[in-house]
Amino acid sequence: MRYDRTVHLDADFATAVTRTRDALAAQGFGILTEIDVTATLKAKLDHDMEDYVILGACNPPLAHRALETDRTIGLLLPCNVVVRRDGDHTAVQALDPNTMVTLTELDALRPVAEEATRRLDAALSSLTAPDTSI
Repeated sequence: MRYDRTVHLDADFATAVTRTRDALAAQGFGILTEIDVTATLKAKLDHDMEDYVILGACNPPLAHRALETDRTIGLLLPCNVVVRRDGDHTAVQALDPNTMVTLTELDALRPVAEEATRRLDAALSSLTAPDTSI
C-alpha cells in the first residue's frame, strides 16, 4: 500500500523548501515545526546524509474536524511534509490523507481525508506547474 503523495522538482533544495512552504500556505496549511533531519543526525550521531527536512504542516479546520471524530487521530494526521534530496532532484512528500480512513476504518473521517487530499494535491501540483511569472 502506498501511503505517500510525492512530486519531484528540478530545483535546488533551499528553493524547494521555500516553494513548498508557499504552496502549503496557499492551501491553508501553516508550518508549526521544522526538523532539519540532516543537521540532527550529524549533531547526534555524526552521520552524513542528503538534505532532508520535515515540515510540520497543519490546517487547523481540518485537524479540528478529524479530532472531533476521533481524538486518537492525531497520530495519523497528514501533517508531516518531507522535502529531501533524491539524486539530481528534490522530492516533496506528504502522507496520503486516505491512510487515516484505511487504518482506522472510520467512514466519518472520509470527508476530512478527501478535503485534505484535494488541498495537498493542489499544493504539490503547484510545485510542478510551469513558472508563468516571466
